[in-house]
Amino acid sequence: MDWNSMKVFLAIAEHGNLMAASKALNLSHSTVFRRLQDLEEKVGSSLFEKSNGQYQLNELGAELTQLGRSVANSFDDIERHIIGRDLVPQGRVKITCPTNFAYQYLPPLLAKFQLLHPDIKLEVLVSDQAINMSNRHADIALRVTSAPPESLVGRQLKSYQWALYASAQYLQKYGRPSELKELEAHQFIGASGHLNNMAAFTWLDKKYATKIIFRSDDLVTMAHMAGAGLGIAILPDDLKTSSIKRLFTFKAAAANKLWVLTHPDLRNVERIKIVMRFLTKAFGEDRQ
Repeated sequence: MDWNSMKVFLAIAEHGNLMAASKALNLSHSTVFRRLQDLEEKVGSSLFEKSNGQYQLNELGAELTQLGRSVANSFDDIERHIIGRDLVPQGRVKITCPTNFAYQYLPPLLAKFQLLHPDIKLEVLVSDQAINMSNRHADIALRVTSAPPESLVGRQLKSYQWALYASAQYLQKYGRPSELKELEAHQFIGASGHLNNMAAFTWLDKKYATKIIFRSDDLVTMAHMAGAGLGIAILPDDLKTSSIKRLFTFKAAAANKLWVLTHPDLRNVERIKIVMRFLTKAFGEDRQ
């Protein structure tokens, strides 16, 4: 049985569709589809129930997934063990980070890093979702979380308070509130989707649901909406841009904590240690 086809099968099982699996494996959609077909032909049966582009494991697929993952974990252990002995400060390091940090913070830091360490090549994977670092989809993760996974090691870099933000255009039209009790006359940008459960937006829906004019399931989009004068947005301070003004701290939401994390087997790899130290120092020096 071709192990490459098995890796494709496991990726589809994890992500639920061909497009996401092809992106995770850095393969074309057609290659992923072809390798799945090859595996199903060798097995002599389909492995998924397919509906509207989504792939749900059937009974045989679920059984094969358990066997395949045990083999994949063994390969991952071997790879991390070998890489963990690498003491040469060169090669590729993959960093996964949320959208805002990829847009605002990392680009100038990458330019400085390249001057200091030209033999280390950095790859940025933009995602807010949890990522499996055991299989080396990423080497380092920048994540905003109150409790990092116990399977990873690292340190907290910064904390970001939540605050109310609005554009100068909006404030000129509606006035500038300086505390919560002055919000009655204002309109807001609220949350949708997975953001609905966050403390700031639960509070906003409870207090001012009728005054929420626009919504989004993405904080970066909310910041740009506020910058366009569409309303007041409650945002963590790392979302601050030149187009919005900070009004006052929103104390009802706990501060966001930014962590830099890696897998324990990789923490002694020289190039990864160098990147971890650089990010820790750079965010420690950042006063924004």
